[in-house]
Amino acid sequence: MGQFTIFLILIVIVAFLLIVVIMVQNPKGGGLSSSFGGGGTQQLGGVKKTTDFLDKSTWTLGAILVALILVSSLSIPRAGVAGDSKALDENATTLPVETAPTPTADDATKLIDDK
Repeated sequence: MGQFTIFLILIVIVAFLLIVVIMVQNPKGGGLSSSFGGGGTQQLGGVKKTTDFLDKSTWTLGAILVALILVSSLSIPRAGVAGDSKALDENATTLPVETAPTPTADDATKLIDDK
């Protein structure tokens, strides 16, 4: 398995987990924390602890996702990198470059006279 495949799998897994954690939260304070029994403070783990866990999970997964993307963009070799370029190869043959003739003052006068 190549580097690209490993990074791609890790990025997809982290993105999926981030989506799940965000979808579990409710913007009005409900979500997973309210499913443990409503308004009481002595639920399983407590509402405050669940909300803190989801908040920290969101930030952690987001930071991991950004880090994976940055590391993958730096470590995966790109096609056409300068080291692989044939233009910089010492043994590559060069083709002659054709240049257009340089216009002279006589050419400019002919164009003006033709009009």
